[in-house]
Amino acid sequence: MGKKKEPRLVQHREIYQRMNFLYQAATLMTTITSIKKPKQQQPSTYSSNSLTQSSSVQQEQVPSTKSKTRITTTPSNSNTNNLASLGRFYVNTMKTIGKKQVLRIDPSIKRTLCKRCESILLPGVTSRVRIKSRPEPCYQVLCTECNSSKNYPTRKGYQLFSEKPENIFRSNELSSPK
Repeated sequence: MGKKKEPRLVQHREIYQRMNFLYQAATLMTTITSIKKPKQQQPSTYSSNSLTQSSSVQQEQVPSTKSKTRITTTPSNSNTNNLASLGRFYVNTMKTIGKKQVLRIDPSIKRTLCKRCESILLPGVTSRVRIKSRPEPCYQVLCTECNSSKNYPTRKGYQLFSEKPENIFRSNELSSPK
């Protein structure tokens, strides 16, 4: 006879693991981008024609008896921009997988994603967080990549719908007879 399979506690476990990996990879790419951002660097000048691919080039004519061309290069952040765009691609892929498999992303994870540019909102890195005291107090998260903002209520005792005890689904309650 065959083995009895244990009941699966989580459906689509592999898909959730893949989405979790993509979220973690996107977070890593975003943090690497913030670490590698250089301070204001001065442009360097080269007299040779060999330049790296990650630099922008400006040519100037130097007044002298010999016609020389001075090439000024400014290091650009193409590598860090590529990592940031790779992080946004991972978030986009994670959302696409969730939509195709008809799975819901946890609201706490959704709150860390920008809906407009799909970057991960890390306070102090890719977002600014401010507390606003309006008629109803809220905190505002401003994405520094696309300048979009989100407002979240901060009332005393406020809980998300998904975090309220009566709305939490427990699979063991259904399997045990009452």
